[in-house]
Amino acid sequence: MRYAIVIERAENNYSAYVPDLPGCVATGHTPEETEREIREAIELHLAGLKEDGLTPPLPTSQVDYVEVAA
Repeated sequence: MRYAIVIERAENNYSAYVPDLPGCVATGHTPEETEREIREAIELHLAGLKEDGLTPPLPTSQVDYVEVAA
């Protein structure tokens, strides 16, 4: 499955979350580290849902960019 992730700059690091998986978050010192951490968090989150007998939600979020004049 392919889930959208959001990586945001925080004061001293980066954080990430998955809109389709509430509570699935990760942090890292760099965007690359944060992406690796959120990938692992997604895998653990999905495994936990399956272990609890729950069906993981299908990815529905879409990501795009919009350019505007500054």
